Amino acid sequence: MSITRTRRPRRPRALPAILAALLLTAAAAGCGGDPGNAAVRQDGSVDLAKVTLRIGDQKGGQQALLGAAGELRDLPYKVTWNQFTSGPPLLEAVNAGALDLGAVGNTPPVFAAAAGSKIKIVSAADLGLTGQAILVPRDSAIRAPADLKGKRIGVAKGSSAHYHLLAVLKRAGLGFTDVQPQYLAPPDALAAFSQGRLDAWAIWDPYTAQGQTQAGGRVLVDGNGYTTGYNLVVAAEKALDDKARTAALRDYLARQRRALLWAAGHPEAWGAVWSKDTGLPLAVAEQAARRRAATLIKVDDALVRHEQEVADAFHAERLIPGKVRMAEYVDRRFNDIEVKG
Repeated sequence: MSITRTRRPRRPRALPAILAALLLTAAAAGCGGDPGNAAVRQDGSVDLAKVTLRIGDQKGGQQALLGAAGELRDLPYKVTWNQFTSGPPLLEAVNAGALDLGAVGNTPPVFAAAAGSKIKIVSAADLGLTGQAILVPRDSAIRAPADLKGKRIGVAKGSSAHYHLLAVLKRAGLGFTDVQPQYLAPPDALAAFSQGRLDAWAIWDPYTAQGQTQAGGRVLVDGNGYTTGYNLVVAAEKALDDKARTAALRDYLARQRRALLWAAGHPEAWGAVWSKDTGLPLAVAEQAARRRAATLIKVDDALVRHEQEVADAFHAERLIPGKVRMAEYVDRRFNDIEVKG
């Protein structure tokens, strides 16, 4: 097994330079994903030892999870990990050909699809909704969603929190023109929230737990009744057209799904690893781990319907250009993967 780590990009504006670096790294490694590469033998079988999967990751994400569950032992292929602060820039890297896949929430694939990205949702789990929250300062006068009118609300554009916020505002009879959205990456939003420069913050775990524990945040409303807790693995179409890379991806998805079940059954152990990997206080990581108990789901009609609802909501607010058909951005070939925790 060969695993390498790269530096975490801190701000979205650095993305072009990050993509350039990732693309150069991929070219230097000779892992461009050509279907006719040396990983496919003359008899049509695949030599996985010659495959490198390039995976985009987020804070306390897939690398830490699979490592904690023991799923990174004896990998028959190589893996490189590249860290991002949220899903939207991760999927930009997937579309640009710098990555083969990554795990994101329910909204980044919608924004990627609206931009015409060459991506497919290939696997899914539901991580629950109590860790998806809109936080306000503990002593804030904001007591109901309607009180968000005119307020400064931090949110990562195109993230799962973006849709959660949209759904909460809509039910309260508000739209994005009724608030002052502050589009910030989670680390920057945490700093702004801690310093009192935001009236509210739409966010997900582990940042939710961090905002509660370290910044005195109070949950105004969580995700229940507003959104989905989808954790979606999204792959590049080019990787899916590559026989060798697809074989490695199938093995990886089985490992990732087993790891999710392991974490659901061992929240304390997962929280300890999560804390060590991210530098989060143990209490914060354990709280987030308990709230993210995964249920495995399939890439099916129900998932497509929910993703279409997300796309339609953003289109209605004119936050994405044109109508998106999310059925065109799923690949169901891996639904036959069955794992046990």
